[in-house]
Amino acid sequence: MAHNVHVIDHPLVQHKLTLLRKKETSTTSFRRLMSEIGSLMAYEVTREMSMHEVQIETPLETMHSKLIDGKKLVFVPILRAGTGLLDGFLSVVPGARVGHVGLYRDPKSLVAVEYYFKMPHGMKERDAIVLDPDARDGQLRGGRRGTTEGDAAAQRSATCASSPARRGSRRSRPRIRTCLSTRRRSTAQLNDHGYIVPGLGDAGDRIFGTK
Repeated sequence: MAHNVHVIDHPLVQHKLTLLRKKETSTTSFRRLMSEIGSLMAYEVTREMSMHEVQIETPLETMHSKLIDGKKLVFVPILRAGTGLLDGFLSVVPGARVGHVGLYRDPKSLVAVEYYFKMPHGMKERDAIVLDPDARDGQLRGGRRGTTEGDAAAQRSATCASSPARRGSRRSRPRIRTCLSTRRRSTAQLNDHGYIVPGLGDAGDRIFGTK
């Protein structure tokens, strides 16, 4: 596993992922579990956020203490499925801005095609975190390319699972730190429709009930 990839193997995350993967999990439960996993992942993916000191008054005395600046953080869900993680991340950092990258897979080539792009102003001063629950190589590269073009100060990615093809892109972009909520076994592959096996299926369909 590359040095810039952090695997979240906390029992709570693993438990919720098992429920998420079950094919009989309802749309309501899938949506709730995805948000809960987002909250747990947000704790880890924001671990390296910069902080600044402020002076405050406690009930006993004046002191200097640290704060993060949520306004400098941008969550970038990959449409559609990335929105399933967004509420969980915003519950942890409610002051974060939100950008969007819309991508779909070409049914023949399986290449990710961008159809929508919207980022907050001032990206040079912001850190971007790309969200996609079951990311194929092209999807996260598309989201990363979008935040790069927006001149984000730093980039990270949060995903529940990823395809083996992404190893090369991680090595070529060492400044990007990816947090996975599960370690993929070495035999993981994409099927003929471009889905990760075993994976989650089509996370977007399962979130929005369009399966």
